Amino acid sequence: MTISPRVFLAVVLLAVTVLAQSNPQSESEEPPTEQELLEVRRAAEQGSAAAQFYLGTMHDRGKSVPQSYTEAAKWYRMAAEQGDADAQKYLGYLYDTGQGVPQDYLEAAKWFRMSAEQGEATAQSQLAGLYANGKGVPQDYAEAVKWNRKAAEQGEADAQARLAAGYALGQGVPQDYVHAHMWANLVAAGSTGEKQKKIAEFRDAIAAMMTPEQIAEAQRLAREWKPNTAK
Repeated sequence: MTISPRVFLAVVLLAVTVLAQSNPQSESEEPPTEQELLEVRRAAEQGSAAAQFYLGTMHDRGKSVPQSYTEAAKWYRMAAEQGDADAQKYLGYLYDTGQGVPQDYLEAAKWFRMSAEQGEATAQSQLAGLYANGKGVPQDYAEAVKWNRKAAEQGEADAQARLAAGYALGQGVPQDYVHAHMWANLVAAGSTGEKQKKIAEFRDAIAAMMTPEQIAEAQRLAREWKPNTAK
């Protein structure tokens, strides 16, 4: 496989623009009242997975309770063990980063996989990243592409960017500039600021390697693409 220095540089630029993982709660979410917090805690202690996950997010972010990754991990685990996909994903994040628990890529992969198998797109993307880097699982670019594709097809921008890079490099998938351009175009369309600029640079570097017919086909694929909302 050969790849031009320009495309390689663009892929490197792309790698530093993948989107940061989302936080459990949006910044705009109104904090619960004291009474609501008591009710959430009571429900969590009685075994409600939804309440356990919500209490975990509050400790994760320090919303209305002291910020504590250890407490967040405790409540995420309770919900995750009941099969809550979001709790599994965020427990995976904590193991991946070593926040509130010892850093353990095997555990991160375990919880990301459980969430990913339920169709959670960001968990699929995170699991793909572990496969790409050989953390907690054997390095396997084909598996990385598999999980990135599942997430990308749901509209997860990080996975779309990684899938574009995979196609550009021929890593885990046959090299295909048309699909690299297509996925990069989708990411660029949904990005702003510096991220949009870097993704557009990557897309345009790929376009320099393509014929006008290939560019037209990539643009058509991007126009006609629709997210798969079925998990």
